[in-house]
Amino acid sequence: MLKPLSLLLLRTGTGLLLAIWGAIKIAAPSASIGVSEKYYGGALSMDALQTPLGVLQVLLGLTIVLGLFRKFVYPIQSIVLGLGLLAIWKYIADPLGLYLLTEETRNLLFFPSFTVFAATLVLLAFRDDDTMSLDIKLGRP
Repeated sequence: MLKPLSLLLLRTGTGLLLAIWGAIKIAAPSASIGVSEKYYGGALSMDALQTPLGVLQVLLGLTIVLGLFRKFVYPIQSIVLGLGLLAIWKYIADPLGLYLLTEETRNLLFFPSFTVFAATLVLLAFRDDDTMSLDIKLGRP
């Protein structure tokens, strides 16, 4: 019972995180563009992209929370969160600002992104044990 509950909690936490980020893209596109400019080299900075990307991200997050289409959404989630992790790799490699960052540029709040990505890998690895998912309740493995 502990493993399925743990996987449900991981699903809920990682899925809601994606849904919240998607909602920010929809509600505050300028904030999302600022993040894109600062951490992604402006790759997703077009204003017209924010709402469609936000809607897709909210749908992805909610699908993950519900445990639907896990065979497809877990790999997508790992790509989305993995790319996010790559964008802030300096903050992961040097959270204290000792060699890649400075005391002024370091940000310890980025370090949990490593844990969130690891949680996604756990969901992938133990998908068959995620028995509290809607997929299982609907009879889909």
